[in-house]
Order: sequence, then C-alpha cells, then structure tokens
Amino acid sequence: MKTTLKGITIKPLKRHYDERGSFTELIRKDWKTLLHQDRLVQANFSTTYPNTIRAWHRHLRGQTDYFIVLQGTLKICAYDEETQELNEVISTGENPQITKIPGHYWHGFKTIGDKSAHLLYFTTKLYNHQNPDEERRPWNDPTLKPKTINGKEDHPQAGKPWDWDHPPHK
Repeated sequence: MKTTLKGITIKPLKRHYDERGSFTELIRKDWKTLLHQDRLVQANFSTTYPNTIRAWHRHLRGQTDYFIVLQGTLKICAYDEETQELNEVISTGENPQITKIPGHYWHGFKTIGDKSAHLLYFTTKLYNHQNPDEERRPWNDPTLKPKTINGKEDHPQAGKPWDWDHPPHK
C-alpha cells in the first residue's frame, strides 16, 4: 500500500514455511529503507478486544512507532493536523507487515472482526512513566475532519468528522 503522509512506511514481512510451521523476521537493523537512522529502544505487546478503539494520541518529542499485528485485524490510522490528510492501513496477523508511524501524527487503531488483536510494537524512545510523551484527544473528536483519506478527496468520509465505525466501501 502506498501512503501519502511523509514518513509512514509499510513493509511486508515474509513468512517462510516448512513441515514444522513457519518463521518470520520481524525487524532487522539492516532494513535501512524502513529504519533509516532510527534506533529501536523498547518493545511492547498489547491485546485489544474486538471492536475496541484506541485513539487518538501523538508523541511530540521525536518518538516513532513500528506496529506489527500478530493476530487479528487492526485498522490503523494516522492524521496530519496541518494538512488534514489521513492514512488508513488495514493490518492483519495473516498477512504480516510493519507499519511505521512518526509520532508527530495523531494515530490510533480499531480492532476489526470478532477476535482480539495482538499488537507487537517497537518505539524509538523509552516510555517515561513520570513524564509521558503523549498528547491525547478523544477517539470521536468531531474536530478531526480529514480533507483526504489515503490521498483521495472523494473518499466517503473526507470533509466529515472521522468515523471509526463507517462501513467498508469499494
């Protein structure tokens, strides 16, 4: 998938199968087209129940997040407040990929489908419990109105408050 927001990158991951099962490399420091100069310093794992939304937040001190869905399906969104562009990425455990999100974008996700999503994510900054690098806004903030979604001005949700529950379209 091609993204329109600068710095957001999707890297498909290759599963190698044999009679024992499968093996997948999740991250390598020599993947320079993905990491550039980033140095990953923390790994986190979260489980999110079906139809749950975890949004919106951003990091203003230079953190970048790298998301890998291990199970289930997530709709991952990133929003640039300056340009009013939104990127929407569907990521599944069945078709693994890394979604890189520079932290200055508002971002979040929703679990799609009837099973929990397992998310492994890496960060470029350590979490500071006393002074977290997180700015938040409500998941249903009516002021978050993308002008374009995945580069399309004619998207059914363009120009309207973002609706995580909007039905899929063709």
